[in-house]
Amino acid sequence: MKPEISIEIFNQSIKDYHVKDSVETAINNPFKAASIENLMYLKNWVDTVQWHYEDIIRDPNIDPVAGMELKRKIDKSNQHRTDLVEKIDDFYIDLFKNATSNSKALINTESPAWVIDRLSILCLKIYHMQEQVDRKDSSQSHKIQCEQKLAILKEQEIDLTNSFNQLLEDYSTGKKKIKVYRQMKMYNDDDLNPILYAKTK
Repeated sequence: MKPEISIEIFNQSIKDYHVKDSVETAINNPFKAASIENLMYLKNWVDTVQWHYEDIIRDPNIDPVAGMELKRKIDKSNQHRTDLVEKIDDFYIDLFKNATSNSKALINTESPAWVIDRLSILCLKIYHMQEQVDRKDSSQSHKIQCEQKLAILKEQEIDLTNSFNQLLEDYSTGKKKIKVYRQMKMYNDDDLNPILYAKTK
């Protein structure tokens, strides 16, 4: 899937979330189950909810109990995000499984799905920076600073999109070979986190 299509899906997810703008809003994924479009929409929805979790938990007056509960939700969301990235990588691995790599083929520093992850977050940054530009209760200097940051974010989106398209082309022509290392996160694993496995003894 081309990054331009992914960006369209991400922006749709962000727009849909902000109809109610609540972390309690249930997802209503418009794409066919088990499709890559469905997976992309879900990925960004998780990112969007977590974006707002991160806002909420930074409230200096948050109740400590509520804050800890929210931290657990953020931990769970982070794991979900990683799991979705790996599923998206599976899509790209399958997409290029018949591509023949040449003898000098290189490996990219990050997998395709982690580029997708960066694009998803970038769409969120652009959306929320535009919100800051449009604020009616902020100073002119704040508006100017946010306009400058927004311009950089949009330039970054163009650059990342072009780079990802080039990466997909390199996979297709064999200039690069797709290789994925799973995250193997340890802190959520009952068998690998010493705090967790010690409690089972």
